[in-house]
Amino acid sequence: MWLHVSCNLVFDIETPTPFIVRLRPRSGAEQWIERDEFKISPNVNIIEFTDDFGNLCQRLVAPIGKFSIYTSSDVKTSEFVDVNFDAPFVEIHQLPNDVLCYLLPSRYCESDRFNDLANTITANKPVGYKQVFAIEEWLRNNISYIPGSSDYPISATEVYQKRSGVCRDLAHLGIALCRSLSIPARMVVGYLYKLEPMDMHAWFEAYIGGRWYTFDATQTGKKGGYVTIGYGLDAVDVAIFNQFGPVAHSLVQRINVLQIKN
Repeated sequence: MWLHVSCNLVFDIETPTPFIVRLRPRSGAEQWIERDEFKISPNVNIIEFTDDFGNLCQRLVAPIGKFSIYTSSDVKTSEFVDVNFDAPFVEIHQLPNDVLCYLLPSRYCESDRFNDLANTITANKPVGYKQVFAIEEWLRNNISYIPGSSDYPISATEVYQKRSGVCRDLAHLGIALCRSLSIPARMVVGYLYKLEPMDMHAWFEAYIGGRWYTFDATQTGKKGGYVTIGYGLDAVDVAIFNQFGPVAHSLVQRINVLQIKN
């Protein structure tokens, strides 16, 4: 399917404020970017770079007053998420070098605290895809997905204690559970077609059978329509923007995802 995705952010800047922005999707194995637009107003100097996870980033300093960032893309992506219940666990010594970092605990994914729970959830499951599928099902049935219930990231431990959260929070717990079983897992942020309510979305991917597979406990079934903006260890690495100095309040945030052709 072809999707048109867009994001419009407007800020009230009280003092010149440095930003790092991550809003431009990249072509890859799961998506193709046909058209990409990035606009800011007023115009300032922008430096673009690729971070350690391959995400496209822009550095800029926003001037005092109203400041807007607008991005849009036409993206070809799959209507369905790939499923392979036979995908096997990949032995650690056979993992690609760039995947190894996704085995380690991180700020919001304390995987070293979840081994007992992960083993309980996946008891009697064949190692590999079926383990991660069991984790996804457990999250869906035991952690309440409540959009808009959290304005800031919380860790996997806090999510487990609270038993509820936004999409980002469920992804953190899923990642921690996977890593505790030595299955590489990473955070993904982007757009999702027909997400209700419409907003930026977060999910996680697990490395099984020599490739990454998508898992999303906030959605039922394995529908597609995902457009990835960024990957990372957890929410620290995939914020759509970081600002430095006094908080620049966002006045407007509009997210749109429309199907434009099959």
